Amino acid sequence: MAKKGQTFQSYTEEFKLQAIHLYENGGMSYQAVAKKLGIPSSTQVKVWVKKYRNGESLGDQRGKHVNKNPLVGRPQTKFNSIEEERDYLKAQVEYLKKQYPNLHGEGGFQNETDLRSSMS
Repeated sequence: MAKKGQTFQSYTEEFKLQAIHLYENGGMSYQAVAKKLGIPSSTQVKVWVKKYRNGESLGDQRGKHVNKNPLVGRPQTKFNSIEEERDYLKAQVEYLKKQYPNLHGEGGFQNETDLRSSMS
């Protein structure tokens, strides 16, 4: 677990590729590659090799997580435009519709037309 104030080493994509090629083409173990390149943990080399084999990006992904679920995390309260707020709220509604398709139950409104006609 990370400790408060701890800093982490970041590696360039070229460095990661060098480690991967040493492992795959050089016939070296994860531990040998880590030792040769000065990487504290051989597990890191293993993770890079796995990502490389799966065709995943080796770039730094910290802080770039995009959350597809609008209801996870702290709710957004400030928007740059009305349209952005509308889209955010629509995404919430669509997510809830997918999660709870039978939420309206028997006798509930099936669509917006039913809702409008009942309000007249």
